[in-house]
Amino acid sequence: MLTQQENDLLTRVGPGTPGGELLRRYWHPIAIASDLTDERPTKAVRVLSEDLVLFKDKSGRIGLLADHCAHRSASLVYGRVEERGISCAYHGWLYDCDGNILETPPEKNEAIMRSVKQTAYKVQEHIGLIFAYMGPLPAPPMAPYDTMFRKDGKRMVRFHPPLNCNWFQAMENSMDPAHLQVLHQEFTGGGRQPVNTTRGFTDDVEHFEFYVTDYGGLMKKRTYKNGMVDEHPVLMPNILRQGSSTQFRTPIDDTHTWHLRMHFYPNEDGSEDPDAFNPEFKFDPPIKEDPDKDHPFTRFILRDVNAQDQMAWETQGPITDRTVEHLSYSDRGVVLLRRVIKEQIERVQRGEDPIGVFRDPNHPLIDTNVDVGIAQIGANRSPDAQVVAS
Repeated sequence: MLTQQENDLLTRVGPGTPGGELLRRYWHPIAIASDLTDERPTKAVRVLSEDLVLFKDKSGRIGLLADHCAHRSASLVYGRVEERGISCAYHGWLYDCDGNILETPPEKNEAIMRSVKQTAYKVQEHIGLIFAYMGPLPAPPMAPYDTMFRKDGKRMVRFHPPLNCNWFQAMENSMDPAHLQVLHQEFTGGGRQPVNTTRGFTDDVEHFEFYVTDYGGLMKKRTYKNGMVDEHPVLMPNILRQGSSTQFRTPIDDTHTWHLRMHFYPNEDGSEDPDAFNPEFKFDPPIKEDPDKDHPFTRFILRDVNAQDQMAWETQGPITDRTVEHLSYSDRGVVLLRRVIKEQIERVQRGEDPIGVFRDPNHPLIDTNVDVGIAQIGANRSPDAQVVAS
C-alpha cells in the first residue's frame, strides 16, 4: 500500500504538482482537429486541470491559450478570431497564438503589452487530432512511435466515453496482466467455458514478466502454457500499445480522463497509403444505463472489454485510495510502473528530461511491436485473441 503523500504524488496533475510537471513534458491528444470550423473556430478544453481555449485564427494557425482573458477574466471561448489571433469579446484585447497581447482597446497600453503575456501552449495537428505540449520550451518533437508515423497503412481512431476517474487507474491496468483472464473471461475463451468464474482462464497462463524497455517505456509480457507469448508495451507516460491499437489516456483533471484508441493497419504489400494520416473516426455509445451518473447511482453495460475495464477503473473511486490496498505477487507490474513514474518525477525535478522524451528530430521510428500484435490477433493464436483492450 502507499501513503497518502505517495498516492498524491502519482495522481495529482495540476500546475506545480510533481506528477503534473512530469506529464507536461510529453505531447497529449486534446481534441479532434475538425471540431474547429469557420462557423465555430473556438473550443473550450480542460487539460491537466487547466481551463484553456483552443482556436484557429483566420490565417489558419491553431492556438491554445489560458481561457480567462488577462484583462478582466472573461472567457476567450467567446472571443472573435481574426487574422492575427483571437480577440476577447468583452473589451477586444487581442492575443496571438503565442499569448502575446497585440492590442488593448479602448486605449493602447504599451506597458501591459510589454509586461503581460497570456499563458500559451504549443500545439500540433496529426492524424486528425490536435496534440498539446504544456511543458517548458523548447518543446521536443512528438515521440517517433511507429503506429503514429508509419505511412504504410490506414488508421482508425476510436473515442471512448470519458473516464470519470484519475488517469493512473487506467495506466495501472495496463501493467496488470492477471485481470484479463478473469475480468474479460466472456470474451477471451474462444468458445471455451472456464473451469469456474473465480479463476476464469487464469490457468492458461504460465507466467508474467515486467521490465523497462530500451526506448523509454515498460513491457507487460504474458507467456501461455501453449507457448504463446503476448507482449504489450506501455509507453511513457500514459499510452498502452496492444494489438493494432495505441491507447491514449489524457488527464483532463485529477478525476476525469479522455480515453481514445488509434488503430494502425499496415498494408500487406508495404506500400505507402495516401490516407495514412486521415483516419476514420468512431465514437463509442454510452456504457452506463444513465451516462450522467457515476457508480453506485448507475450501472455499467458490460457488453465488451472496454466497458469492463472502465467499470473496474471507475468503481475504484475518482482517485483510488491506495492506502488501503493489499498487493500480491501478480501486482509487481503495477509496483514497477509506480517506481518508474516516481523516478521520472525525480528526473524532472533535477531539470532532466524523463524517459520517452526524444530531442532528435531525425530519430528513427521506434518499433512498438504492432505487426506482431496484429498477426497474433489475426491468426487467433492466443487465448485472448479476441481482446481489443487490456
